Amino acid sequence: VQLQASGGGLVQPGGSLRLSCIASGSIFSINDMGWYRQAPGNQRDLVAGIASGGSTNYADAVKGRFTISRDNAKNTVYLQMNNLKPEDTAVYYCYADGRHLTNILIPRKWRGQGTQVTVSS
Repeated sequence: VQLQASGGGLVQPGGSLRLSCIASGSIFSINDMGWYRQAPGNQRDLVAGIASGGSTNYADAVKGRFTISRDNAKNTVYLQMNNLKPEDTAVYYCYADGRHLTNILIPRKWRGQGTQVTVSS
């Protein structure tokens, strides 16, 4: 299973970006999907998560500014980021928790490559 993230870039403070992450491969099912981020010298922190039924959770630092959504038919998760701040600068990683076709009894955790988000004037 591969997770392909896209949508990062350089944006000015107050600007917006939309990240996308597509999961592909031998997927039986996906439960939770979401995004982590890691700034230089910092640990990797959860930004937002969304369950297959649509319930969401957010880090306090992004509540009211970021919105997570997903398209279950496309195995895709999105992160709409508005009113970006310099402290949002980080590498953003997507993740998916699910089951693989080769063994649906074992829960799996899949992680994507990062996409860089830089907020600077």
